[in-house]
Amino acid sequence: MGTSAIAAEIDGLRRSVEYHNHRYHVLDDPEISDADFDALFDRLVELEAGHPELVTEDSPTQRVGGAPLDQFETVVHALPMLSLDKCTNESGLEEFDERIRTRLGREDALTYTCEPKIDGVAVNLRYESGRFTLGATRGDGRKGENITSNVRTIKAIPLHLRGDDHPAVLEVRGEIYMPKAGFLAYNEAARARGEKTLVNPRNGAAGSLRQLHPKMTATRPLSMFCYGVGEIVGNWAPAAQSEVLARFKEWGLRVNPDADTVNGVEGCIAYTRRTLEVRDELPYEIDGVVVKVDELALQRELGTVTRKPRYAIAFKFPAEEASTRVLAVEFQVGRTGAITPVARLEPVFVGGVTVSNCTLHNMDEVERLGLMAGDRVLVRRAGDVIPQIVKVVGPRAKDAQRVVMPKRCPECRSEIVQLEGEVVARCSGGLYCPAQRRQAIRHFASRLAMDIEGLGDKLVEQLVDAGMVDHVGDLYRLELEQVVELERMGEKSAANLLAAIEDSKETTLERFLYSLGIREVGEATARSLARHFGTLDGIRRADEEALEGVADVGPIVARNIASFFRQSHNVEVIAALIAAGIHWPDVEVVVEEQPLMAETWVLTGSLETMTRSDAKSKLESLGAKVSGSVSARTSRVVAGPRAGSKLNKARELDVPVMDEEAFVEFLERHGVA
Repeated sequence: MGTSAIAAEIDGLRRSVEYHNHRYHVLDDPEISDADFDALFDRLVELEAGHPELVTEDSPTQRVGGAPLDQFETVVHALPMLSLDKCTNESGLEEFDERIRTRLGREDALTYTCEPKIDGVAVNLRYESGRFTLGATRGDGRKGENITSNVRTIKAIPLHLRGDDHPAVLEVRGEIYMPKAGFLAYNEAARARGEKTLVNPRNGAAGSLRQLHPKMTATRPLSMFCYGVGEIVGNWAPAAQSEVLARFKEWGLRVNPDADTVNGVEGCIAYTRRTLEVRDELPYEIDGVVVKVDELALQRELGTVTRKPRYAIAFKFPAEEASTRVLAVEFQVGRTGAITPVARLEPVFVGGVTVSNCTLHNMDEVERLGLMAGDRVLVRRAGDVIPQIVKVVGPRAKDAQRVVMPKRCPECRSEIVQLEGEVVARCSGGLYCPAQRRQAIRHFASRLAMDIEGLGDKLVEQLVDAGMVDHVGDLYRLELEQVVELERMGEKSAANLLAAIEDSKETTLERFLYSLGIREVGEATARSLARHFGTLDGIRRADEEALEGVADVGPIVARNIASFFRQSHNVEVIAALIAAGIHWPDVEVVVEEQPLMAETWVLTGSLETMTRSDAKSKLESLGAKVSGSVSARTSRVVAGPRAGSKLNKARELDVPVMDEEAFVEFLERHGVA
């Protein structure tokens, strides 16, 4: 293919990519699948890579960002970028309308253009002969920063205007912002990578545009709405703001679909009310509504005062962020035993309500924020979203106190356990803890546990609320006279419930173990424990190492079981259940002759023929315990490529080491390869 043919194909591909970018990012109406778009883009990248002399600055492939900048250059705006006067109530809008009609000498209603006030970053885009040449921040209104390289990475912004009727020079004013969905997805991915999250969509947009490396900006989910003009050189002289928005749309510039033209101040008020009602449903953050006189000739007549236009006003909605002080951090216990830190705040009005408490989710979040009791913090509440602390602000108070996870449950004083690798800490007093009693009773009575027919969620709620049942042992002390008094509980129903409770006393050890609600002990694990130890006492007295000798029981489950039986409250409830008559037949202890019984193996390095998880399962099927650390009691170490400190430790202790090839042969000999 000749150079001219390649150039023609590149030109056609660029047009196609820009067209489909426009359909996807501006119109939200794609015509082709993502895979088809990727094929077009990849072909363009391939051709440009083979012919770098044909690469142009405005090619869609250059949106990914160029070399990092040392600093941003200063840009002087051809026309100032004005800020807006503000009001916070409807009377403010009425005064604005009256003020400008008086100045214009008009008694009839004016036409206004209203649109949501995007909570983003105001920018100016310059197009020359339809080609994007400059992007700048508003700065102080007269001078801003040159962010052209970063703006090029935003796919919602066209690098070429559509059509051929645009002026020779056109400056477009608008707001670059981060959509809500993009903000949440970015933060979720950042948390998964252990990286710093963005505080809010506005700060996220501002920080993204001020990245000195455009490739960083390219990774951020940014978009833009265009709403005004700066310098115009050419034959276009729009008559109204509504016309500006219509032409922007024709030229491929993204305008807010929620903008509207209304009649009189009554129309403005109705628009602000409608917008406030749907604020939380919008896919972008807003902090109010912008109202402008629609006719541009009237705008020019009204002019500006102290760098603010007389013809426009921002109607501000209640703030969704506010600062306040953390008075203390307390710990609450959830129905599953999760321990959650909660910040007690100096009451602050934010997002339309007064907030005095704020969940901190877990201690990882406390550490991420660097939070101490006594700190001043920024609190955010959007609509019905639970309030959250987004950052610590201002200087730290001298009497600020570090937040420390308690060692004992604040409700029942049982041990708080946080397993390695888990974010959430939990109370281990599941059978006794008042915060967990409803959940514990529901589980205890469930079909696969003690199978107490008729004891459903609503009845559990009534029994607990009436003070009849504090823990599962109290179920076996219920009397007919008590139960009959409950709502919708006749004598026959009450008798049936008590009969079902009586019948549940005859059970099996594995069902009883499962009914205790020990974290991560399901039916299969309960069965394995029962068959391995034979008695409840044997399980209760087993240490973690002995528990790990049971099939299906790893270090985490072993620690859960040991922690559960260490709590005196749990032991007391179990004793009460047995005293009430719960019993089961003897269990035959199943001792399987396995070749690796009583051996402890360690896996290290990256295995190439199987995953570490598969290798662990195969060893456990042969009776081995698989440990995460090497000690003098380790029987053998399997070392794959890139094995590190564990291999060194094995050599120091003279523990036998097996490479992957020998390990696979070993498994084959034992029939588990």
